[in-house]
Amino acid sequence: MPHPVPSWASDQPSERLADTPVVRRADRWWLVSPSGTMLATDPAFTGELDHFAIDMAAANRAVADLHSARDASNGPVGEVRR
Repeated sequence: MPHPVPSWASDQPSERLADTPVVRRADRWWLVSPSGTMLATDPAFTGELDHFAIDMAAANRAVADLHSARDASNGPVGEVRR
């Protein structure tokens, strides 16, 4: 029988990192599974989680900007120049 996930490790998008079993609470990263939770303490690992969270936030903003541009023009977004 799986153990319940603690109430503080909710599935709210703002707390869970993408679709990973990782939650950031009170400036600490926690690994969450049905069998329990574990505090992530390795600085290299938590640093990578920080970078991933920053990259995900930037990607989410970029997608939101694309949707806003499309909605503003009432049509498909024009070609992006590089």
